[in-house]
Amino acid sequence: MNPEVLFRPFDHPKLQLKNRIVMAPMTRQFSPNGIPDKNVENYYTRRAEGGVGLIVTEGTTIPHKAASSAVQIPCFHGEALEGWKNVVDSVHAAGGKIAPQLWHVGAIRKPGEGPHPDYPSATPSGLLGPGKKVLEPLSTKEIDELIAAYAQAAVDAVRLGFDAIELHGAHGYLIDNFFWEGTNQRSDKYGGSIQKRTQFAVEIMQAIRGEIGDDFPMILRFSQWKQQDFDAKLAQTPDELEKFLSPLSDAGVDIFHCSTRRFWEPEFEGSSLNLAGWAKQITAKATISVGSVGLTEEFVATYRDGSAEVAGIDELISRMEADEFDLIAVGRALLANLDWPIKVRNNEMDSLQTFRKEQLAELV
Repeated sequence: MNPEVLFRPFDHPKLQLKNRIVMAPMTRQFSPNGIPDKNVENYYTRRAEGGVGLIVTEGTTIPHKAASSAVQIPCFHGEALEGWKNVVDSVHAAGGKIAPQLWHVGAIRKPGEGPHPDYPSATPSGLLGPGKKVLEPLSTKEIDELIAAYAQAAVDAVRLGFDAIELHGAHGYLIDNFFWEGTNQRSDKYGGSIQKRTQFAVEIMQAIRGEIGDDFPMILRFSQWKQQDFDAKLAQTPDELEKFLSPLSDAGVDIFHCSTRRFWEPEFEGSSLNLAGWAKQITAKATISVGSVGLTEEFVATYRDGSAEVAGIDELISRMEADEFDLIAVGRALLANLDWPIKVRNNEMDSLQTFRKEQLAELV
């Protein structure tokens, strides 16, 4: 099929891109002491030169003591900001655009490894000793500090010249911990119904908008599935998804980045729409779809059997021609093929490299 639909300009009131291809965020842990160096700069610049419309960086941790879970994960504060400025300038010189993914790992950080993990509510079991719970609930003061840290990171992103920001609200990290009933048992304004569990994210976005205004593009990445449970669904029905997305949309999300393992799978019975398709239909906001684009196997299967073969993109083209979603994020295929967009546009699919387990060294 003709891939030209992927190369139509994306003309959003706040973000203009030369095509519809996004580099998906992929954690790499390649930043010494949390500072992105020349290797990180080159990594993103090569993908910009390869033709992607927008790069979303790997998760970068906000200025908060418990935001990171590993010393090699890039920070988005302090000395690391100078490194990110170099990345931004180099990507722009290569004709690309770039957004940092602002991240706090939440409960992924293990107790005993530095500052205590941040978590919406206390766990009912799992004691480290007499009277010591693994996770303690965040106080409202601590929540205010976290919100301020996200806002500061957004201010720094604007100052450094980034083209947008993305909040990581997926996959079992801090913002997602608040979304999920199993990890958020709070009885205050941050807990309760699916709408109320969005309040933490809503206040983050309101704080960001208060600092940077309404004109700078903000992306929110969310997921139904979690790293701990691939069959989980935050919203069981389209009606529940609407209740979840509406307050987030009203708070200032411009683009929803809808994380799935396989972009072609329908989200709910009775419709072929995927998660990004439903999010666009419900909110009328632009959406990014993602999940095993150009490959035969999703991410976890790559660990199991060692390879993901090159797959066609006819279904992707069909869905985009049907305007199901606006942008498509590509991950592992861009690790194997720096110029994936160029090869796709030139109908050189046969020359694309297979993604193999050894290439995960580029990823983590």
